[in-house]
Amino acid sequence: MNYTKTASGITSLQVRRLTYAALYLALAMILPFVTGQIPEIGSMLCPMHIPVLLCGFMCGWSWGLAVGFISPLLRSVLFGMPAMFPGAVAMAFELAVYGGLAGFLHHRLPGNRGVALYTVLLISMVAGRMVWGIVRVILAGMSGSSFTWALFLSGAITNAIPGIILQLVLIPVLVFSMERAGLSLNAR
Repeated sequence: MNYTKTASGITSLQVRRLTYAALYLALAMILPFVTGQIPEIGSMLCPMHIPVLLCGFMCGWSWGLAVGFISPLLRSVLFGMPAMFPGAVAMAFELAVYGGLAGFLHHRLPGNRGVALYTVLLISMVAGRMVWGIVRVILAGMSGSSFTWALFLSGAITNAIPGIILQLVLIPVLVFSMERAGLSLNAR
């Protein structure tokens, strides 16, 4: 695509990335309301993770990182959920890793596009959860409480299984569909 430069030096690609990132941020604010209507598994679906991963894949690492970091903090300030400390703070680092790694590794891994996409997705998800655990340990130490291995396994894996499955099924379908439609702004 040919992107034109405005008088201020901003290209139409930058404007489109900003617009897409705002859309993904809005989705990260709204999706928890939708999944919250399913009390049994609503929060287990990890609704904020999906737009952040999509932002990384579609807009690039810097936008994915920014939307990932901002979304839980902004949602906490606006709606009180997740609780700011330690929930939103730890989640901000987790989602920043999700979006940043997804955007950085996408198009950089060689081989079959499907295998590469799943590899990027899995790396991003594992790294994000590890960072979440590390931040939770640091925050627990700062507050004088503890964050045990059992709490990590419960929060990062056991309680997140529905969300992990949803992400592994939905994200590749959406990424391939959006790329086919020419909606990806992540440079190759």
